Amino acid sequence: MSTPPAARRLLVVMDPIAGIKPKKDTTLALMLAAQEAGWTLHCADTGALRVHGAEPRIDAAPVTVRDDERDWFTLEPTRDMALADFPLILMRKDPPFDQEYVYATYWLERAQAAGSRVVNAPRSLRDCNEKGFITWFPNLIAPTLIARDPEALRAFHAEHGEIVLKPLDGMGGHGVFVIGADGRNLNAVIDALGDGGRRTIMAQRYLPAIASGDKRILMIDGEPIDHVLARIPAEGETRGNLAAGGRGVVQPLSATDRRIAEAVGPELRARGIVFAGLDVIGEALTEINITSPTCLREIQRETGQDIAARAIAAMTDGL
Repeated sequence: MSTPPAARRLLVVMDPIAGIKPKKDTTLALMLAAQEAGWTLHCADTGALRVHGAEPRIDAAPVTVRDDERDWFTLEPTRDMALADFPLILMRKDPPFDQEYVYATYWLERAQAAGSRVVNAPRSLRDCNEKGFITWFPNLIAPTLIARDPEALRAFHAEHGEIVLKPLDGMGGHGVFVIGADGRNLNAVIDALGDGGRRTIMAQRYLPAIASGDKRILMIDGEPIDHVLARIPAEGETRGNLAAGGRGVVQPLSATDRRIAEAVGPELRARGIVFAGLDVIGEALTEINITSPTCLREIQRETGQDIAARAIAAMTDGL
């Protein structure tokens, strides 16, 4: 492969491409759309990032992608490149959102300062915790407590009865527990998730509307896609996440969904969050996913809309 013009070079920071599920993977859909739009792709994990002196650099592999569930990519050997060599960088590394993830945002912010466009904005990736960011919109959320103090968490349960407890840095339903009104296992779950009061966790009042699905609203440059994916829990499950066995059903955006999206959209746009996923149960906003939002392929497949192309157009506007 010859060296592409710098103006059409795209870096995708992601988990190893060999390990993705191509039928469902949103990152692959975005890469396919970018390639179709004439961008030459490179990919790398966050472990390939470094700062040499004052210059952020990366060992990135040129990659060609295909919409083929058995043979979806061809990688070339990695090359030592400056982040400034990429006009556009997509940060699509999955959680956990740990200290290594934070370090990666520092180096990506240096690339942003040097003129690269980074999606989503590194500062917002740090500032807008996917669980905690909903507290910026108190009129849209169910009763919520974010705390380390076990006594405060127990008091929240006593006030609201059935609650959900979850970590602040996970994804895919990992570490999510429903505690019934009887409080069975409450102390054990608080201790396990909170590491004996050393880690902050989230408590939310349980929303029975989860039976109808945990809806994912995809947002592009502050505007919602006109269909959502309702992730309906499997039999005997309380989590709708597809990774936890939930069943996805594509539905038109409801009036409530649109009201929530219109309230959140301007803040996303102001913070440089071009691509996001809002999670809604019933009439309550429960999470704002900005690290690596998913469900694009499911909605795209059912509606026939080229959502990935629309997202890439927004990310590359003006480049």
